[in-house]
Amino acid sequence: MSPTLSPPPERPRRHFAVPRLSADPEKRSVQVGLLATILIHVLLILLLPKSLRNNLGGPLHPVQKSSPPQFNIELAPETFTAPKAPPPPIKFVETNPDAPDNVPDKTKNFGAQNQQVAQEKPTPNGESDRPATEGEKDLNSSQIVTGRLSEPNKPHDSAPPVETPPVTASATPAKREQNPLAGFEKIEGKDETAFGSNIAKFSENAEAVPEKVEGAPNAHDTQGTTSPAVQIDPKNPQPRKVLERNVRPGIIAENKVGTANIGPVAYDAKWSNYGQYLQKMIEAIQIRWEDFIRVSRHYPQSGTSVTVTFVMNSEGKIVRLRTVDGNAGDLASNWCVTAINPNEGFSYGVWTDDMIAVLGPNQELTFTFFYR
Repeated sequence: MSPTLSPPPERPRRHFAVPRLSADPEKRSVQVGLLATILIHVLLILLLPKSLRNNLGGPLHPVQKSSPPQFNIELAPETFTAPKAPPPPIKFVETNPDAPDNVPDKTKNFGAQNQQVAQEKPTPNGESDRPATEGEKDLNSSQIVTGRLSEPNKPHDSAPPVETPPVTASATPAKREQNPLAGFEKIEGKDETAFGSNIAKFSENAEAVPEKVEGAPNAHDTQGTTSPAVQIDPKNPQPRKVLERNVRPGIIAENKVGTANIGPVAYDAKWSNYGQYLQKMIEAIQIRWEDFIRVSRHYPQSGTSVTVTFVMNSEGKIVRLRTVDGNAGDLASNWCVTAINPNEGFSYGVWTDDMIAVLGPNQELTFTFFYR
């Protein structure tokens, strides 16, 4: 008996619904277009980068907001802005020519030379840019020293002569007495070849001279000199020469607060071409003004003054006279105007390039003349 296996029963097959295209040509074209559109969108989503797919809107892919990147940028100031030059000094002051040349650290003053503020007697805790001075109150003056001016190649007035006693015969240096040497050489003795001499006494003021010279025994020897000896009288000494500094005379204003620096009286000031130019100009005007006063027989009333305002161009010429004010009278006012502008076309010298850069083509100046 051989066993036999019966085949298993067949399972029922599953049937899937497959969409079919319509037989109608118009509907079939619509169905094909719709399927193509869906297929293209699926392919785009699959091929897009992940970062872009995460930003797609919709309930399944919410938009993720991220903060923008931050940068720290440090800029060097000198890369974009040029360093600013310090402003030039704006106030003119008259410096002390006897003070040493020393550039100040910081100042608004300029003058004919570099100086640092100083004074002989220091002011405790003083921090002023000008020294303490004694002078007139309520006076606007930048002058700290006064002296005397003279024109170039013109000597100062000499001091009055000192009377000296007349030279008498007794004051003439006496000639010294001179006597020739005494004695003589003589050959004596038994031997003809021997030498001998006489012993003689030297006279006073014995000299190797051929003849005797008459004179005073105790007089000094003046032989070979071209001038007599100077006799100094200790009771009447000769006057000592005084060197006057070439500083214009002026009026010094009173200033109580000074500086703690010790030295010759001086301002805080920086040298500039304009400062040196103005100083020479002021001195020239002062000399002419004093000459007018000297030759005049009339002197204005003491305590009066004249103020002149004028315009100067870059050629150093006075181009416009603005105002002339004062209480010294017409003659004294005319002296001041003529001292500033002696004649038409007069020039104090062409300005330098740096002066023109600071001042421009013209500059207004004001001078005040005081009669004391």
